[in-house]
Amino acid sequence: MHFHDCFIRGCDGSVLLDSKGNNTAEKDGPPNVSLHSFFVIDNAKKAVESVCPGVVSCADILALAARDAVVLSGGPHWNVPKGRKDGRISKASESIQLPAPTFNISQLRQSFSQRGLSLEDLAALSGGHTLGFSHCSSFNNRIHNFNSTTDINPSLHPSFAASLRRVCNAKNNTKKAAVAMDPSSSTFDNAYYRLMVQHKVLFSSDNALLDSPKTRSLVSKFASSKEAFLKAFVNSMIKMSSITGGGQEIRKDCRVVN
Repeated sequence: MHFHDCFIRGCDGSVLLDSKGNNTAEKDGPPNVSLHSFFVIDNAKKAVESVCPGVVSCADILALAARDAVVLSGGPHWNVPKGRKDGRISKASESIQLPAPTFNISQLRQSFSQRGLSLEDLAALSGGHTLGFSHCSSFNNRIHNFNSTTDINPSLHPSFAASLRRVCNAKNNTKKAAVAMDPSSSTFDNAYYRLMVQHKVLFSSDNALLDSPKTRSLVSKFASSKEAFLKAFVNSMIKMSSITGGGQEIRKDCRVVN
């Protein structure tokens, strides 16, 4: 959620705003339908407002919650820079600016570079995919009708592709069908990188990290050293969380502008 917020208008809490009237907000844009548990931020905001009203922005709470989710999953702790302001603009149409799971390495490089993030940041932040799950729709293109000559993307390990096809079969159109990002999907570790080297990751954009010498060497480094990954992840999260946006206020309610 924090990543999805920062990549649109900077880290300004715009992803937390509800759609209103004729405006469809970011959270209701196609790339954000998988975001859940906004109530966690709402509850934190209520608790903070009861103690020091009008001081802590929703954007700061989201940045802190992202850090705490990593810590509670067994990942590293870091000091989150604070002082963000909340934005007043949130448009679903802008959510298409988020890097898609189908992106190739040049598209990923451009998306991150536009936000002042490097290839090392790309490789490190992608490690966030060690947590959670993905709906089949995000990788169906790799396991069904890949092209005119083959059903399955050749970059997928055959046994892994077969297991995905069992869960996400062509006739199963349920929106709830999903697969864990890695077998330890509730633990923050470097398993994602070890799976990538084996061609057992879900997204084309994950596999794309193997298509550049720089990111490929980082994937290898992070796969062999959890410590190296955690250090790089912390640095890149602090860097990403400092992307400035059009923040103007400190919202009383994270779902609506003041």
